[in-house]
Amino acid sequence: MKSALLRSSSPQADEPIPPSERRRREGPLASILDLTAFCARSIPASWLLEGVPARVASILEVPIVSVYLLEADRKALVMRGNVGFTPLALGRVRLAVGEGLTGLSVASRQVVAVDSAPQHAAYQGFTELDEERYPAFAAAPLMGDGEPIGALVIQREGGAFSEQELMVLAALAGTLSLALRAADSDETQRGRQAQRRRAGGGTKRVILPGRTAVAGRVLGPLAAVRRPPRRPVLFSSDHPTKPLLDAFTLAERVLRELGAKAAEAEIGADASFLDIYQQILGDSRFKGRAIELVSQGAASAEALGQVAREAVRTATRWTRSTFLEERARDIEDLCDALTMLAVTDPRAAMPTRAIIMSDVLTVYDLLVTARSRPVGVALTERAGGPRTRVLLQLMGAPAVLDVAGLFRWASDGDIALLDATHGLLLINPSRAEVSELRESLERGSAPVSE
Repeated sequence: MKSALLRSSSPQADEPIPPSERRRREGPLASILDLTAFCARSIPASWLLEGVPARVASILEVPIVSVYLLEADRKALVMRGNVGFTPLALGRVRLAVGEGLTGLSVASRQVVAVDSAPQHAAYQGFTELDEERYPAFAAAPLMGDGEPIGALVIQREGGAFSEQELMVLAALAGTLSLALRAADSDETQRGRQAQRRRAGGGTKRVILPGRTAVAGRVLGPLAAVRRPPRRPVLFSSDHPTKPLLDAFTLAERVLRELGAKAAEAEIGADASFLDIYQQILGDSRFKGRAIELVSQGAASAEALGQVAREAVRTATRWTRSTFLEERARDIEDLCDALTMLAVTDPRAAMPTRAIIMSDVLTVYDLLVTARSRPVGVALTERAGGPRTRVLLQLMGAPAVLDVAGLFRWASDGDIALLDATHGLLLINPSRAEVSELRESLERGSAPVSE
């Protein structure tokens, strides 16, 4: 077979041949050389996870290629790269080490290949992937410093993988292992070099893995959701109640818009908790009591805090009803949001078009950030519950859950690339990563904001 390197270009070729067409013309050797050149570049791990599966699929002529990587605790394998399955699988398909055929390959550090995966005793399928369509299965471990770091998996509709194909798979897994190790070399030292730094002053590039909630890729400054100020904010105005009234108006508008989105997405039942907030805002006694206290000279925070305390006392005075206790928590949440919306202190304002980070996500967060139009969401492992899923869906911004060490490594003002498609948060991305993201926007291949 003639190598692509030995071919001379045609003098009639005035235009460059696209890489995909060149690989088709020149055969598998050209595809292998293309993957080798791609992995040899100094590129971030996210690029490898996006570019390698398609190249492996071309070399081995298979419809499904997946890359699984170990989490930091080395107990769970997560699908971080794939071609052939739905993009929603990235960051969501998880296996314990030793679980399923993929986990078996990692635990044994051996290539595992079967003709019909669903018939194997170790098989662990995912119904949302419709894996039964691709029973021919092979997995090779990815290695780093003598320890497994993940697995490279291929699948097809039928036909046992030959020994030659398995040898190629193992070789490709070795190439990918070296590339991932090079890409993450800076991150492997971060635990030894941890140091405190001022907000917005970070320069160290850090990659934090998470779990995809809403797919997409965005660039922006990180911003923790602000909480109500500890000290009351007094307004020197002839109309002291105006900021509070404006806060009520904004909150009502945002909740109406969220309710409309829920109805349009046909998740009205799951988002029924929004009705509670609307009922509270529409209660004339609730608004009237807050306005009365402000008119008497109280700051908005003091007035709303007192209203919330009165609601809690009312809910718990006669009974320990779970419904009333939850209603009281919703009132406290809403009062905090109204306080933030009424505050005119610029230091309390959220930066516009930021990636918000938080431990939890509540209606408070959506109300407080409504004016700043956040472009993405990163939540720690403490976030969870059915409301979180619904609120993220209503926000519609790329989002990643279970980001361990988020507040340890991230500070307000740090620039970050949220790659929710692969379940990654890149803090202080390189110029190459930012450039690639902008090119993706120009090509229209990825939703990007900055």
